[in-house]
Amino acid sequence: MNTRTKLHILSTTVLAGLAAPALAQAQPAPPPAAPPAEEESVDVSIPGGGNDEIVIVGRRIPNTIRASREVVSVLSAADIARTGEGDIAGALKRVTGLSVVGGSYVYVRGLGERYSLALLNGLPIPSPDPLRRVVPLDLFPTSALASSVVQKSYSANFPGEFGGGVINLTTLTVPAEPFFSVGGSIGANTATTGQLGYVYAGGRHDWTGFDDGVRNLPAGIRQSQDAGTLLAVGQNYTVRQLQDITASLTNAESNLIFAQSDIPVNWGANMAGGRAWDVGDARIGFVFAAGFSQEWQTKAGKQQRSNAGRGSTELRPNVDFDFVSTEMRSVLNGLVSFGAEFGQHKIRFVNLYVNDSIKEARIQRGTEDVNVGEALLQREGTAFFRRQLIDTQLVGEFKFDDLTLDLRGTYANSKRLSPYERLNNYAFVETVGGVTINDFVNDLRSPGQSSEVAFSRLNENVWGGGIDLGYKIRGGPFPIRLTAGYAYSKAERQSERFDYRYQSSGVLPIAVAQQRPDFLLSDFNIYTYGIVLNSTSTVSPRYTADLTIHAGYGQVEIEPADGVQFVAGVRYESGKQNVTPIDVFNTNPGSTFNQPTNIDRNYWLPSGTLTWNFAEDMQLRFAASKTIARPQFRELAPQPYFDTESDRLSFGNQFMINSELVNLEGRYEWYFGRDERLAAGVFYKDIKNPIDSIVLVQGGTVQNTFANAPKARLYGAEIEVQKYFPLSGLGSFFESRRFMVAANYTFTSSSIRVRDGDTTLFPLTGEVRPATDLFIDGRPLTGQSDHVANLQIGFQDEGSLSEQTLLINYASDRVAFRGPTGQPDLIERPGLIFDVVIRQGFKLFSREIELKLEGRNLTNVRYQEFQTLNDSRIDTNTWVRGRTFQASVTAKF
Repeated sequence: MNTRTKLHILSTTVLAGLAAPALAQAQPAPPPAAPPAEEESVDVSIPGGGNDEIVIVGRRIPNTIRASREVVSVLSAADIARTGEGDIAGALKRVTGLSVVGGSYVYVRGLGERYSLALLNGLPIPSPDPLRRVVPLDLFPTSALASSVVQKSYSANFPGEFGGGVINLTTLTVPAEPFFSVGGSIGANTATTGQLGYVYAGGRHDWTGFDDGVRNLPAGIRQSQDAGTLLAVGQNYTVRQLQDITASLTNAESNLIFAQSDIPVNWGANMAGGRAWDVGDARIGFVFAAGFSQEWQTKAGKQQRSNAGRGSTELRPNVDFDFVSTEMRSVLNGLVSFGAEFGQHKIRFVNLYVNDSIKEARIQRGTEDVNVGEALLQREGTAFFRRQLIDTQLVGEFKFDDLTLDLRGTYANSKRLSPYERLNNYAFVETVGGVTINDFVNDLRSPGQSSEVAFSRLNENVWGGGIDLGYKIRGGPFPIRLTAGYAYSKAERQSERFDYRYQSSGVLPIAVAQQRPDFLLSDFNIYTYGIVLNSTSTVSPRYTADLTIHAGYGQVEIEPADGVQFVAGVRYESGKQNVTPIDVFNTNPGSTFNQPTNIDRNYWLPSGTLTWNFAEDMQLRFAASKTIARPQFRELAPQPYFDTESDRLSFGNQFMINSELVNLEGRYEWYFGRDERLAAGVFYKDIKNPIDSIVLVQGGTVQNTFANAPKARLYGAEIEVQKYFPLSGLGSFFESRRFMVAANYTFTSSSIRVRDGDTTLFPLTGEVRPATDLFIDGRPLTGQSDHVANLQIGFQDEGSLSEQTLLINYASDRVAFRGPTGQPDLIERPGLIFDVVIRQGFKLFSREIELKLEGRNLTNVRYQEFQTLNDSRIDTNTWVRGRTFQASVTAKF
């Protein structure tokens, strides 16, 4: 008997209609006692998905898994809500094989974020962070999303930059019924809230995430940058002109740090709504979501460096600082989506806005014997980082009998503004000229004594579009579906960073050098003691970059036998990437720093996946593919960046090339009950010319950059299980309750392969050097944890909203940065983290209310980045995270 059953799936929505967005998280409808697989409600929009008729055997396999031809993990709106996370990055760290670095960047199977591709409704999105290629996923609130799909095996309908996997976020569209909800939250962190922290005035509107104009770039500095004239006494400027420019800078508002004894609580507010109308045979509607949150975090810890070289048996710090920094993060987000469904067609018009700002004050105290000797130093820094993303998308998914047509287009703009990055350096002196001082001083010229300010900004535009056609051939010996498509994307970036240092024309009186920063750099001192601002940006302070990609693909799906499906495709991708450093002040004519990068490569990228659905609840998948990884803009640009997170200077290497990957995958899946599954898989990747982080020491300063290693190899295995246990036999209270256990574990092993005779292009000069000068054979790739595990256990009520969940996340040590030549790598230790999320629904004045209580990092795991050698240890960046507790309430109207 032929057991095949035909299942029609409208668009890529795996269906029964989309629940109201806020309701999907706040008060999901209880699942029926025994729902058929077809009623699973997960909205997914991907390129080339098509509105198709899929022939299946496995009736008990969930639609989203069964409909996919590849290895995927799916988070529905209900799954996301269960994690209790406010952003999608936090929710994704519960997915098998995924780890989140820095709370923002998702690593798939331990591979760095350059190997992870993020899409929104199947379209590219730019990053507002110049230090990263992909957009930080913590920018996306879960309230704005219908689903997240992580595809770990490559298929030709996706962009060729595919290493670990693609993360496709699908936004909400037409609601099933009218809804409106509002909510609010309040929270505290044991290491921050109500504790001592450090802040600075800034502008009146800083709490909103927007500057009120106090940080506007002075006209004189902008004219200098535009004209390419260095701020320096000479033919361009007189001392008086430079004094006027220096005095025009905002001073006390951006320069003076003061203690605040009781850092405020974290809080947030959000709303969401939507409605749909039936117009003839069509259904049209809109959805909106908006939210604002403010969070505080104080980090108190240690930052050390070592000058150990080759042959050392012990690490001793030659840089040793205690530090405290306080950050206020304000996030404003909004989504407006209009949709239409008619017949088997769907159109969505999505508009997303995110503004994410961090205001930071930092104090460091310690010693640095690199250039200063053993003097006690104090460094005070302030910064305001504003990131903005605007994204507009139009997506149409159409089905005409056996023909499917997908049309996609997008325009996105991202910005990063960082005006007035201040740094004031003071040194402790006991005596000056025989006079006892015993105080911290800053004379603007001695080693360890200086005042600096930097202005940086980035603007990037991304255009993208695509067309996908699918056709079902009937009447042959077996079903065949053909898919073909074309995709275009273009990213254009302009980035600049200008650094300046205050200098005095003569020796400052000791009484002036003892003054606090705002008094030291006051107008009175500027004009009295000849203090002027000098340009120190000598290495390409500006660069332009663009990446243009044209791609076409063809793919065929066949079912040669019952339960056997084979998908094969090939993608032709042409990419042109250019990064042009601009020596604004013409200080390095002819230098290799000014050499542009032009990478023009075309690739044929084949892929194939075989799925054997050998039982109604089991299947096997085997996949093989070839993909690429391109250097990020910032990895190619020689423009320096100072990363306040790692307290490390970073610059790019314009001599790098693309990486090429060969990917192999095998996976077994068993769906033994409703919402229950067991899956296990193995994977292997061979990488040619992988891009990896390296460390150079220039003039005693540790600097981070990048280079191509000859080869790398990665392999591993993963297992996932989810099981529910009914509790109806334990009494009336447990009649509708069940106990849930969900666990996953991923083992990954990676290693750089370096042999005698292998070469690489050295940063700074581009000369051919032995690869062994920069890389050590057998070292793991940066950012890769050998072991990643997640465990969720809890209770759920199937008759109402009542969930109590314990979430445990573990990631083993991973390389954060390469150690300087001859030193061990810098290791990050994520550790074992316990979270608890309680969600309870009830009615108040006839309104449906959701109460959510969260406890995060209950084990109080601290952040650790360190080096070890034998029994010695250097804490390169270690601080206390604290425990976080939050309560939120959402009301539905």
